[in-house]
Amino acid sequence: MRKATVSRRSLLQGVAATAATVLVLPRSVWGANDKPNVASIGCSGKGGSDIGDIMGCGCTMVALCDTDDGPLNGQAKNHPNAKKFKDFRKLFDEMAKDIDIVTVSTPDHTHFPASMAALTAGKHVFTQKPMTHNIWEARKLAEVAREKKLMSLMGIQGHANESARNLCEWVWAGAIGNVTEVHYWTNRPIWPQGIDRPKDVKQPPASLDWDCWLNVAPQRPYHNCYCPFAWRGWWDYGAGAMGDIGCHVMDAAFWALDLRYPTSISAETSDKHEETAPKWAIITYEFPARGRLAPCKVIWHDGGKKPPVPKDDPTFKMNPECGAFLLGDKGTLWHDFYCGTARIIPEAKQKEANVSKIPKTLPRCQGGHMREFVTACKTGKPPFGANYEYAAALTEFVLLGNLAVRAGQKILWDPKKMAVTNVDAANKWVRREPRKGWDQYYKGLSDVPPPPHPEVGAPNTVTTK
Repeated sequence: MRKATVSRRSLLQGVAATAATVLVLPRSVWGANDKPNVASIGCSGKGGSDIGDIMGCGCTMVALCDTDDGPLNGQAKNHPNAKKFKDFRKLFDEMAKDIDIVTVSTPDHTHFPASMAALTAGKHVFTQKPMTHNIWEARKLAEVAREKKLMSLMGIQGHANESARNLCEWVWAGAIGNVTEVHYWTNRPIWPQGIDRPKDVKQPPASLDWDCWLNVAPQRPYHNCYCPFAWRGWWDYGAGAMGDIGCHVMDAAFWALDLRYPTSISAETSDKHEETAPKWAIITYEFPARGRLAPCKVIWHDGGKKPPVPKDDPTFKMNPECGAFLLGDKGTLWHDFYCGTARIIPEAKQKEANVSKIPKTLPRCQGGHMREFVTACKTGKPPFGANYEYAAALTEFVLLGNLAVRAGQKILWDPKKMAVTNVDAANKWVRREPRKGWDQYYKGLSDVPPPPHPEVGAPNTVTTK
């Protein structure tokens, strides 16, 4: 057993694990070779890979939580000393004193309650993208993490890539001039959308705790069209193609161009269905000038819709899965899914821009985003990656697109009021009322909108040549 763990636990004897109690001691108790104790909520799909990532950073798994015995028992084979739970509330009731870090890799609707449970227990938290199911939840998580001085990270591994940081530096150095238009595209959804609720009722598998899976979402009968995979298309649980891909592919331009608060968002979609995202959508954001950054239009295409090929390179072959174009008055910058590759197109302009000579002004990530997060938990120095401050702003940007889709008309956004100002009906999707019995992590939180996010995007001293 770790000496640091013994020290922390001895100091914590007799301390009640209430929502107001911060159970994390000063980071000075960590030794360089100490192994943080981890609890992982969500064991299937991305949850499994996140468990693998954090265990590769020298941690000890002490608790596993999943609403389905299948993935839960599957992960338990790899971590036989970890205690198993189906209900994350019981996990914190029984084991809060034994945990240092929590990972949350669940359907979107569970991100806020599970992450808030971790924060109020004083734990550092890694949460998968999108950070939350709605905008209010994202701002609240950022606010609480900031107040408690806890480390946090959202799972967008591309933010740690060298190419993402190169892209920012190239844009800030004026390599493609003033960027006035950005296009994103994706082949998502690859699950059913644009459908109505099924009329038949099915029995949940014996392995699944359906009530725990629903948690804060409205009560409804089980159906395999929701769980375990296609929840992404249902508004009660997911955020459609935007929620699945938006935080990944929209990150680099959001960062480089400070795309935090659009003045308006509009959407063209396939036929509308009340409970599911559309089969396809084209969403347009309008941004005013931001400091010395030019006004910018951002256009999202999903469901197989694509933007036109840039005039700079008419022969460019677009990745059928995902990608982005940043259109500047001196050139076009392209990047792929996770911004693993970023290039000025055509190649002749990449060479002409002489990007290898552009100074590297951003810190570089060593060992990937999860290792950076675990190091932050040990040292108390916030990760440079997508911590909750940055993640909340990016998640808000992404989810505003869904507000326009659901409103069915152009919306105007006031970030200070955290409200749509011209379509009041859209404000019911800015936050949700959790289901009774699962609402304890929403209680005691002020209804006053958290303030707009601090500066997290591009420096407004950007100049172009």
